[in-house]
Amino acid sequence: MFLSDVDIKKGVESGVLTIEPFNPAQLQLASYDVTLGNEFEVVDRHMIEASDPARKIYPTTRKLIVPDDGEFVLHPGENVLGKQREFVGVDNEHLILLSGKSSLARVGLVVHNTAMLFNPGHKFYPTFELVNSSNIPIILRPGMLIAQLLFAKLTSPTSKSYEEVGRYDSENSNHFAEPKN
Repeated sequence: MFLSDVDIKKGVESGVLTIEPFNPAQLQLASYDVTLGNEFEVVDRHMIEASDPARKIYPTTRKLIVPDDGEFVLHPGENVLGKQREFVGVDNEHLILLSGKSSLARVGLVVHNTAMLFNPGHKFYPTFELVNSSNIPIILRPGMLIAQLLFAKLTSPTSKSYEEVGRYDSENSNHFAEPKN
């Protein structure tokens, strides 16, 4: 069951949902709009022949920090990682789904390739998988509304905690982390 704006606000107030900072103006009827942070992770594509995840061969990346009044130009076909500004999370009875904003999709911006589910019990700064699917550059600015989060209640609490089985820490910066056994 998805949560309404009323339930999202109650969840934040009671502590079962975490959104920091929480801005009531970003609360929609059944979602919460989130903003782009200052941190981007770009691939040094000239430093690798190809990625081979089965052999744990991943690209070399470098972190870029864009000032609040700066911009990041995402070129056509380019794929970069970008951090969300808000720290979010849920208890073991809820999960979060990430969805793009249609206004940005119309200019060719994709905010996630596959990572749309945020597990119960995970509290962190999400990472967007930003792709420009258009044929012209897209300017991204820290603080811009970039995506929306939907919150859902599970039918029962999870059997294990995210700390036991999760792959990423609260900073969510080790993008090629191995799963826990």
